[in-house]
Amino acid sequence: MEHLYSDVAGLPENDLDTLCQEFRNNNHIDMETSEKLGVKRGLRNADGTGVLAGLTNICNVVGYKKNDDGSVSPAPGRLIYRGIDVNDIVNEAITKDRFMFEEVVWLLLFGTLPSKQHLDRFCEILEKHRELPPGFPEMMIMSAPSPNIMNKMARSVLAMYSYDENADDTSLENIIKQSVNLIAELPTMMIYAFQTKLHVYDHKSLLFHYPEPGLSSAEHILAMYRPDKKFTHEEAKLLDLCMVVHADHGGGNNSTFTTRVVSSTGTDTYSAISAAIGSLKGPKHGGANLKVMHQLDSMMKMLNDPEDDEEVLDLLRKILRKEAGDKSGLIYGMGHAVYTLSDPRAQILKKQSRNLAYEKGFQKEWNLLSSIERLTPKAFELEGRKTHSVCANVDLFSGLIYRMLGIPEDLYTPLFAISRVPGWCAHRMEEVEFANKLIRPAYKYVGGSQPYVSLEDRK
Repeated sequence: MEHLYSDVAGLPENDLDTLCQEFRNNNHIDMETSEKLGVKRGLRNADGTGVLAGLTNICNVVGYKKNDDGSVSPAPGRLIYRGIDVNDIVNEAITKDRFMFEEVVWLLLFGTLPSKQHLDRFCEILEKHRELPPGFPEMMIMSAPSPNIMNKMARSVLAMYSYDENADDTSLENIIKQSVNLIAELPTMMIYAFQTKLHVYDHKSLLFHYPEPGLSSAEHILAMYRPDKKFTHEEAKLLDLCMVVHADHGGGNNSTFTTRVVSSTGTDTYSAISAAIGSLKGPKHGGANLKVMHQLDSMMKMLNDPEDDEEVLDLLRKILRKEAGDKSGLIYGMGHAVYTLSDPRAQILKKQSRNLAYEKGFQKEWNLLSSIERLTPKAFELEGRKTHSVCANVDLFSGLIYRMLGIPEDLYTPLFAISRVPGWCAHRMEEVEFANKLIRPAYKYVGGSQPYVSLEDRK
């Protein structure tokens, strides 16, 4: 895809080579020195657990247990929103045939389950604020298109600052108002940004739908995205579950920690949430499900029989040896920084996506993902890799769900952002109200010293 604005920096290639070489000649960080000095690289302890940086009431992520001797033991994974296991929320969605994302938004923001009266009123408020301010789509989205939807969403969030008379007010009342507005508006921003991208970069017709009342967030997204606005109840329910399990993941994940770091400076809500979107855009964080789908497509082409365990196992071992796939040595969708025995989000999406996969003709892909989940631990063992238990993470099945829903890869990570913004906002509220201290870790200088040399004496 050709970028609309090429060579923005305007640096000739030979000058750029000189600058890069200058940096490489004069900069080096020895990782062995980091180990000797006890640097917590990635803010992780030696056993892989996260460095304790704060306290939260919002979300608990359980994947291991600490023993009396300080060692870590694997444990079944649990995701707990405000003291409620996410599996209980999902069971309510299934047994009562309910859309649950709006309820989860309330739960994360305010700390308890809403009454029916509160929930109904809250849904009305979200519906009312889904439409963007007059002129916003034309001036802030269409006038400066982007080939990457995450960047356009971040810019759109920042642009909302100009439409807020009290943008810098960091009182709880104002942050709540801004948070609810952004939660409601971000799906519309995403769809308009995507349609603009299709029009400008892919030369397709531009199609904007206006938000309709009476829809859940998942229904709103599908109705806004699809040209005919049509979708099935099962499709919307599955998207709703994806949004529920992505809504928060504790204060230590990169984008939420980014929200807290930026919020600790006292800056505005739009700056904090835009920074979080920038964090989530990274392929090591929010873009992993896209990697899973590329890996799945590659494996489907390379395997003669995707149902043959021995053939699949052999290919997984080749991937680990960097002989197949993208030669990274990584099996995408497997392993997690916290979960060891199981990722509850992955188990939920796997179970709930099976019927739709078989209905829509994706059974081979679904079965292969299940085989990857089952056989990867054995591949690690046969390759002699020292590792704790390796389980499937949420990304293993989420990408396939989006594909089954007809959602293009451009929107995989943006959908993650839409799902996660309630968690970001909840953590921002908590950081501003209770932490009230600038986050400022230390970096040790190891660069040595050099004298200042006058310009005429330099070589």
